[in-house]
Amino acid sequence: MTVWDRPEPPTRPVPLDRERIVAAAIALADEGGLEAVSLRKVAARLNAGPMRLYGYISTKEELFDLMVDEVYAEILPEEQPGDWREALRVLAHRTRQAALRHEWLADLLGRRPALGPNGLAVTEATLAALNGLTDIDTVMRAVEMVSAYFTGAIRREITNLRAERATGLSKRDWQRAHGPHVTRMLSTGRFPALAKAVYDGTDVDAETSFATGLDWVLDAVAVRLTTPPP
Repeated sequence: MTVWDRPEPPTRPVPLDRERIVAAAIALADEGGLEAVSLRKVAARLNAGPMRLYGYISTKEELFDLMVDEVYAEILPEEQPGDWREALRVLAHRTRQAALRHEWLADLLGRRPALGPNGLAVTEATLAALNGLTDIDTVMRAVEMVSAYFTGAIRREITNLRAERATGLSKRDWQRAHGPHVTRMLSTGRFPALAKAVYDGTDVDAETSFATGLDWVLDAVAVRLTTPPP
C-alpha cells in the first residue's frame, strides 16, 4: 500500500494531516536542502511529537515522495498547449522554474516514476502531448530523451548555484580567479579545440543555454515523428 492509499489517523491531540506535514518538510528543505529534513525536525516545526508523524508517514522516503508530488502541482500547466513541441517545452521550463524555487528537487529528479496524483498528471500531460503522432514505443523513447536532457541541465545549473554560494564566487569571479592557469595551459598548444571554445565561443546565461538545448532535443524528436518506422 502506497502512502497515497493509506488512510490518515485521527488528528488529535495536535491537529495534523499530511498536507501540513509536507508543507513543513518543504519549508525545511527550501531553507537547508534535503539534509535539513527529518521526521524529528518536521515534528518540531509542527509542535508535535515525532512518533505522531509515523501514523501519517512511515519513512523519510515516503516524505520525499510526498514533497516531490506537491511540487509537481506547480509544474502542471493549467491548460495543455495544442502543439506537442510547445507542450513539452512548457513542461520542461516549468520543471526548471520549480527546481529554482525548490533546489532540493534537482536531487530527486530522475528517480523511479512519481506515483502521486500530481506526478501522474504530469506524466499524463507529457505522454498526451505526443499521443497519436507515432507508435507508443517511439513516444516513450522521446519522452525519456527530453526528460534526460532537462534533468541533467537542471542538475548542472543547481550544482553551479550551490558552488557559487559555497565559494562566494560568481561564475565571472571563478573564471577570473582561474584565468591565468587556463591561459597557461592553452598556450601550450595541447588543447586547440578547447582554446577555440574559450576564445571564440559565446558565453550565454543558464536560461538561454537551457532553452537552446531543449529546442535541439525537440528538433531530434521531430525527426523521429516524421520518419516512418523501418
